[in-house]
Amino acid sequence: MALRGRPRKKKIIHEQPRIDHFSPRGRPGRPDETTVSMEEYEAIRLHDFLGMQQKGAADMMGISQQSFSRIVREGRRKVADAIVNAKIIRIGGGSFINKMAIDIATKLKRK
Repeated sequence: MALRGRPRKKKIIHEQPRIDHFSPRGRPGRPDETTVSMEEYEAIRLHDFLGMQQKGAADMMGISQQSFSRIVREGRRKVADAIVNAKIIRIGGGSFINKMAIDIATKLKRK
């Protein structure tokens, strides 16, 4: 089956998360899960944690401000759902490239 639409643009991630999931305590049984993509994690980190403006954060990720706004809004919705409904938050997946990989590739091209 052929893919439809435009291919997803890879977003630039500057920092990997220290852990890949959060789990609520005090809830009996196995809680449900929600997955926050790497680009949603990075958007929340840049905008909410570091306090960057959307335009500057979008430039750092190599995307438009409108795309950044959509990504951060979806990430916030997932985190809020996990907190309210006591779900495990997993971080992973998405369409991204690590900034360190870009820097290494640039250095190799110069040689």
